[in-house]
Amino acid sequence: MSSLVGLGRRTVSGMLCTSAQQFTDWSAAYRLFERERFDREALFAPVRREVVERLGKEEPLVVMMDDTLIRKRGRKVHGAGWKRDPLGPSFCTNFVWGQRFLQVSAALPDPYMAGRARGVPIDLTHAPSPAKPGKRASEEAWKEYRVQQQAMKVSSIGATRITEIRKQLDQDDAGRRLIVSIDGGFTNRAVFRNLPHNTVAIGRIRKDAKLFLAPEEATMPRRGRRRWYGKPLPTPEQIRQDKSIPWETVAAFAAGKTHSFEVKTLAAVRWLGSGDKDTRLVVIRPLAYRPKKGTRLLYRNPVYLLCTDPELSLARLLQSYLWRWEVELNFRDEKTVMGVGEAQVRTKAAVETVPAFVVAAYAFLLLAGTEENKEEQALPQPKWRTAETPARQTTAKMIGMFRSQLWGTAMGMNLKDFITRKTADTKPVLFEMSLPSAVCYAFR
Repeated sequence: MSSLVGLGRRTVSGMLCTSAQQFTDWSAAYRLFERERFDREALFAPVRREVVERLGKEEPLVVMMDDTLIRKRGRKVHGAGWKRDPLGPSFCTNFVWGQRFLQVSAALPDPYMAGRARGVPIDLTHAPSPAKPGKRASEEAWKEYRVQQQAMKVSSIGATRITEIRKQLDQDDAGRRLIVSIDGGFTNRAVFRNLPHNTVAIGRIRKDAKLFLAPEEATMPRRGRRRWYGKPLPTPEQIRQDKSIPWETVAAFAAGKTHSFEVKTLAAVRWLGSGDKDTRLVVIRPLAYRPKKGTRLLYRNPVYLLCTDPELSLARLLQSYLWRWEVELNFRDEKTVMGVGEAQVRTKAAVETVPAFVVAAYAFLLLAGTEENKEEQALPQPKWRTAETPARQTTAKMIGMFRSQLWGTAMGMNLKDFITRKTADTKPVLFEMSLPSAVCYAFR
């Protein structure tokens, strides 16, 4: 609870001060992380099971996987190194000192609006790069380094985490299907060729990717290995420009409302990354939009998707991929609101456990905030907000509501009284200091 309602930085000492433990022995709290006295997978297990219980019997579990960068300053922090800055300009590659983590979030559908879902984290793994040997290192050290490079690639770690989630899902509900939505960094052979059973991957590919038909069955016996690829197909960009392939209209929820997307699809396609498995290509035409009222229509770039299940419906395929944006929203909340990465720890065990501890608390908060979805229980919106009821509660609003429940009695707070109370003067000389407002409306 301290990691959720704390007002300062989310360090271990900050969480101790929030729970009034700063004048007692603090060594047990640090040993909790330094000696890994809790199982990270067991910590996320109740979140995963709760999400599965809220799904329908025939509804698949859709998860979104992506990696993120947490900036650090210490040169002796485990796993920290020079990483490419994803927020840098496209014309210049910048590097920042930080750590890389891989997160998997599950899509929790909204029961009150069809198509809308919220991402809930169910797994967080540290994904560092191996240490590069020195110039005078032996040949064996370089060979070991190359082996570690392949094993510690973020896509290889992602394939391992998908397999582990599939095993955990089999223990809860063996018959439930798992759909993994990923971006272009994970759409490769490391993930597509190592998918476990009853698992579907949907990823973005390049517009000039090489595609093939399935090989034709040979009428005469032949020597050598079995062929995987048949005749070459046009590239995804050429398929988009091909007027002989018709566009289909598919409805899907995105950006707060349901849109009609125009797509082209081609099933039973072979790709170099998928090997001997048939896949399905989906080309999505960009939606027209206006930057502001009265301007001309603009278009975004088209999207090219590849799905490992050619029989998956277009509506399910498109909606599962559009939910991938939820993991990006999780990253934003974890860094800006929850303070993931602010803990001043540097050992291997603490670097891996402290972020997972905070992200797990964030996942429990999301589950609690989406259980009933009653706006009358939430804090009123500030005056500068729109009068319309928001589509869903934000993380900051959930935290403010949690603070009012925990500390409301101690602060002598009555939500209705302290919200509606107004001063007599429109411009008083001395402003009234309000502790409930400062605490409950922080991060707004």
